[in-house]
Amino acid sequence: MVKHQKHTNLTRKKNGNFAASEISILGAKCSIISDLVDQFSKSLSNYNLAYFDASHAKNVEKNVLTDFTFHHDGNLSITTSSLVNEYVQRIQFTQFDFVFINGNHYPGEKQIVLLDPEKEASINKRIDQISEIQFFVRLTNDIEPFQSLQEKFSNWREIPCYHINDIKIITKHISKLISETVPKSKGLVLTGGKSIRMGTDKSELNYHGKPQKEFIKKLLEQEGLKTYYSVQTNNNKEEEIHDVFLNLGPFGGICSAFQKDPNSAWMVLATDLPFVDENLVKLLLEKRNPAKVATAIKGKGKQFPEPLITIYEPKSYPVLLQYLAQGYSCPRKMLINSEVEIIEVDDSLIRNINTPEEYTEAKKELN
Repeated sequence: MVKHQKHTNLTRKKNGNFAASEISILGAKCSIISDLVDQFSKSLSNYNLAYFDASHAKNVEKNVLTDFTFHHDGNLSITTSSLVNEYVQRIQFTQFDFVFINGNHYPGEKQIVLLDPEKEASINKRIDQISEIQFFVRLTNDIEPFQSLQEKFSNWREIPCYHINDIKIITKHISKLISETVPKSKGLVLTGGKSIRMGTDKSELNYHGKPQKEFIKKLLEQEGLKTYYSVQTNNNKEEEIHDVFLNLGPFGGICSAFQKDPNSAWMVLATDLPFVDENLVKLLLEKRNPAKVATAIKGKGKQFPEPLITIYEPKSYPVLLQYLAQGYSCPRKMLINSEVEIIEVDDSLIRNINTPEEYTEAKKELN
């Protein structure tokens, strides 16, 4: 008997308990944990980091007003009322590259276990929450993992162990953990344009001895990117992603790609940019900054980035949806108003070709 599927079976975002990339720190006083996180963060400022903790205050009056306090240097303090909810936290933490969790209060998918002789009972109490230890941190020189840890993890001698004063070494290890979470990139060739001014499908135009869509696809594939065509209709082809966000142009194509795979970054290229070559593709991949919402190309003489020569990180998907909810379907508007890595190149490399006359002239320049 076929099981009834009540809701559409979408590919889900990979998450831990509260965030896509998280680690809990447990086994010492909360003040020690927060101090460690503060020290790590200062040396990892190139990433977007967050700290998830519980208040120790008692008899706190419930906020009846959510307070947003902005400071001129860019800091923002938010005071509100909310209960812990894993789905809400996953949305709140979607823009962060890594989330540290106070494991004394909340469990994380992976763990850093602090070895404090005064906190053995605390570790024993939470032993069921400890499943994937990344490393131990000794608060004293002569301490070993507690008996409960040795019994649960037969490989405990193989797990790295640092002293709490080895901040540089610990930070380097954490940096490696963060780098391992960087999503892989896939390619998306936008082919669904109306081509009204050209009078024919621009993705089929021949600049380099083959249809432009095939040329672009090859550029991306030779850089190791699994690449798809973005199309308007469902042709049931493996190499195509058809629009499920209808009548939204490139914005819909990008969102449709993220619906198919929300866990990958998407390098988006349009087919009306015949001067884009392998060097520009390599440059974009080399300069990619996963800590940003996107990495985009901008002409040196242009005011705004080019949204159709851009790597969109997974964290850009909810941002795009937020703009859509406000009635905007322009990916450039999202890029302009978000944290984006900008790469400047000569304007000639990103010229749009939209008319038969421009096509003829471009062919002459390229051949």
